Amino acid sequence: MESRKPPPSPFVDTYVVPGDIVLDLSEMTNQTIKLGTGLRQECDTIQATNAGILRLSKPNKYWVESSQKRYVPSVEDTVLGIVVDTKPDNFVVDIKGPNLAFLPVLSFEGGTRRNIPKYEIGTLIYARVVKANSIMNPELSCMDATGKAAEFGELKSGYMFDTSTGMSRMLLSSPTCPVLEALGKKLSFEIAVGLNGRVWVNAPAPNTVILVSNAIMRSESLSGIKQKAMVENLLERLS
Repeated sequence: MESRKPPPSPFVDTYVVPGDIVLDLSEMTNQTIKLGTGLRQECDTIQATNAGILRLSKPNKYWVESSQKRYVPSVEDTVLGIVVDTKPDNFVVDIKGPNLAFLPVLSFEGGTRRNIPKYEIGTLIYARVVKANSIMNPELSCMDATGKAAEFGELKSGYMFDTSTGMSRMLLSSPTCPVLEALGKKLSFEIAVGLNGRVWVNAPAPNTVILVSNAIMRSESLSGIKQKAMVENLLERLS
């Protein structure tokens, strides 16, 4: 007899509040569950710790998406951080969390004491959270899980703005969210999205940077259809 995979939580894409039991682990034997922001394990159950929408990304990562300005770091989150201090062994980085984060000076591809990046205070970096808990400062890395730089590191030029953590998750969702899909069909630009509620946009033309940034900031409360209509309207003004 073929064993069937248990269905995902019935609460996926619905509103949950702290204390809600969203998963029963006793029904999910031999499966690895990854927990993101807003969830914790209590014995054989997964409970919500934040109010918001329960989300699932394949194969089995769950998190609570809440449109809030405050960011709670979670391992494997990608974040946009601002260097606020430099130490012999670490860069001290603001990631909009309860505590400042540490980025070890060797947490770069091929990092040695002889080629430490010269990041000044105010430098904007794209990094990955590798350690996070409620009692210690988060630790960052500018490498992916294989030790490669990938897209991580300093973000030069461009424009960075704050948004909610829920908006950041929407921008990183798959398939591509409507506002980015509509913008990408007409404009050429670079974007980096941090799950900590920061977005960086860069493009050859300053007008493009302004238009893309404005479109993203206006899109959070709009449906997919309205997001596309809003982008068309902004593009007409640009032409």
